[in-house]
Amino acid sequence: MIIDVIGDIHGYADKLIGLLKQLGYVHNGQHFVPPAGHRALFIGDVIDRGSQQIATLEIVFAMLDADVADAVMGNHEYNALAFATSDPDDTSQYLRSHNEIHTRQHETFLAEVPFGSETHQYWLQRLYEIPLWLEIDYACFVHACWDVDSMAVLQPLLTENNCLTAHGLIATSREGTVAFDALERVLKGVETPLPNGLVMVDKEGTKRTRVRVRWWLDALNTRSIHEVARAPLSALAQIPKDALAENIDFTLKTHKPVFVGHYWLTGEPEPLSPQVICTDYSAAVDSGYLTCYQLDSEQPLPLKTSHFIQYRHDQDTNILGSI
Repeated sequence: MIIDVIGDIHGYADKLIGLLKQLGYVHNGQHFVPPAGHRALFIGDVIDRGSQQIATLEIVFAMLDADVADAVMGNHEYNALAFATSDPDDTSQYLRSHNEIHTRQHETFLAEVPFGSETHQYWLQRLYEIPLWLEIDYACFVHACWDVDSMAVLQPLLTENNCLTAHGLIATSREGTVAFDALERVLKGVETPLPNGLVMVDKEGTKRTRVRVRWWLDALNTRSIHEVARAPLSALAQIPKDALAENIDFTLKTHKPVFVGHYWLTGEPEPLSPQVICTDYSAAVDSGYLTCYQLDSEQPLPLKTSHFIQYRHDQDTNILGSI
């Protein structure tokens, strides 16, 4: 079996159609059918940013319903649920606030799926069906970080298939709680505090006192923040080059290969480490390519650069996105 692990789509249905066709998937009038011996797996962040939100959701969920694909939840699917759910402690507020930044992040989705509409309610219920992570005999799949300790915290808040419950959504939205921190780890990654009260401004304009780190590296606590950080160079310029990362409490506790999205990588795809693959190569911008890693269940390791496939939309001479 070949698992086609597809990176963050972010509402770019044209790119998804192009990649599926390139991989040999054929549309039968209802859904895309994989080549013999293949199955797709979507690594999260199906929605937001692009202008083809419903088309993307319809393609993905038609494949899920036909049992020719699997998916794991991204932080954008989680955010959509929290953005739409009233806070039971203050029904005038939502679990994810409707501030300017959060609204801007979600605006392309809401432009197609009006807030509170029947269509909105339908797709929210479908998003609840996506598990937070998936583990099979030969591999692990999660949007941002395979952290079994955080998963153990989350497990009582999920269904038996690792899907969010309504109670779980509320519990994980409470900042400063163990459940909130666990959810952040799984869907957004590992962070470490910046030294000496320093503050960074991220690409959304948010001031941050913590920086996301490359958890797949060895010996995290012996490296400089510049070595381990996942942050723009402009943001890191504020951090002394000799400042060490400290107190990063993370260990990868599996011997299986781990597949993630989330990290907005660029350049030629390659494994992040001998055990970790990321398939997010910034498809949500014109210069980025929707990317797939073809995982062979018979020989999952070693991970190989040659198993990556990218849909080069800027070189496609066909009518983009035509099923």
